[in-house]
Amino acid sequence: MAIIIIAIGNIIIGGLVGMTGVAGFLLPILYTAGLGYSTTEGLAFSFLAFIISGWLGSRHYQRQGLMDRRIAYMLSGGSFVGAILGVRLNLLLPTSWVQLLLYLVVLLSGIAILIQQRYPPKPGVDHLNHPILLVILGIVTGLICALSGAGGPVLVMPLLVLLGCEPHAAVGIALLNSVFISLPAAVGYLSQIQLMNTLPLLAIILVTHGLGVIVGSRLGPKIDGRLLKNGTAIFSIILGCIKLWP
Repeated sequence: MAIIIIAIGNIIIGGLVGMTGVAGFLLPILYTAGLGYSTTEGLAFSFLAFIISGWLGSRHYQRQGLMDRRIAYMLSGGSFVGAILGVRLNLLLPTSWVQLLLYLVVLLSGIAILIQQRYPPKPGVDHLNHPILLVILGIVTGLICALSGAGGPVLVMPLLVLLGCEPHAAVGIALLNSVFISLPAAVGYLSQIQLMNTLPLLAIILVTHGLGVIVGSRLGPKIDGRLLKNGTAIFSIILGCIKLWP
């Protein structure tokens, strides 16, 4: 039964990621709160899926000419380092602290999505020509995402827009950036679980999540993305409040 739930959940969440660029942060919740996996297992499964969604999504934006490689690679280089630090830090913190951070990120992500829908961010002053700023931003976001289980785009995309990036290009950059966050995070967390016993499950996760992203990317233009984002945001806020309530 759990395998069926995981397959359906990855198709749905992958579809939401393909359509809206957000919702990846719901995967760790599915595994930990919904199915009772440990935090480490939930993060390992989630980041493995994020590699697929980030790669497939960023390829779509690159084909559309919405990818500034200079910005993407400088940001992603910092995120790669930050993700390694995030996994290391996870080993030093109590599980309860990591779960608290995870649900806090879910709650704040939901609020951020609603704010974006209500007040769409406008490109600000162009700070994207400062390599040091991009690397520092990458390190900080990579650390937070690797530690908490947030996929990346829901945090990185709004920050890029505020720094002067065109919104559609920001989504493409954020998706590619999520690959560089997820690679070291997935390796780090997968090394802490019984990998051989989970290989069939990992294969199911990769296939179903990838299928969801592909279908979502094709259906995206035909579906009201605003409605989907609002639904995801409301669900995240409710779940975050329930889990954080003392």
